[in-house]
Amino acid sequence: MSRIGKQPIPVPKGVKVQIDGSNVKVTGPKGSLDRIIRPEIELVAEGETLLVKAKDDSVATNAYTGLTRSLVNNMVVGVDKGFQKKLVVEGVGYRSEVAGNTLTLNVGFSNPVKFDLPTGVKAAVEKNTLITLESIDKELLGLTAARIRDIRKPEPYKGKGIRYEGEYIARKVGKAAGKK
Repeated sequence: MSRIGKQPIPVPKGVKVQIDGSNVKVTGPKGSLDRIIRPEIELVAEGETLLVKAKDDSVATNAYTGLTRSLVNNMVVGVDKGFQKKLVVEGVGYRSEVAGNTLTLNVGFSNPVKFDLPTGVKAAVEKNTLITLESIDKELLGLTAARIRDIRKPEPYKGKGIRYEGEYIARKVGKAAGKK
């Protein structure tokens, strides 16, 4: 069994986990999430913890135990605390604003780009350049952040574009600086 798959999943107070065969539903103060787990994997509730167990000893099932443990743990943490990702819009004249469920990005194109946020993801914009995305579903949050970043990826010369907060962009020297 994988090392991650062996670790128990702590269930905090206020979070309920319902296991119905291969369907897992986690409900907490921030909402509820459900997921269908693979048939080779079994989830066992023991007091205030959950254990992931494999039904056989194959290599693939061993890998799925670690994956299932991570996915279910993310569900438990999401309904309890939630997840957050921050994006930075960098460039002269680049700005963003949110209105309802639509994120509007002015990132150097002739027209503003309107991005409809999926259900379950909330956005807030600070100082027109810092986008904060929040969700209880870590997978959906990461996918949404990646799609927003793909609208205008950071370029290596001036660093203009949309990047994750704390992301390092390897800068290149320009044409004039390279000739010296």
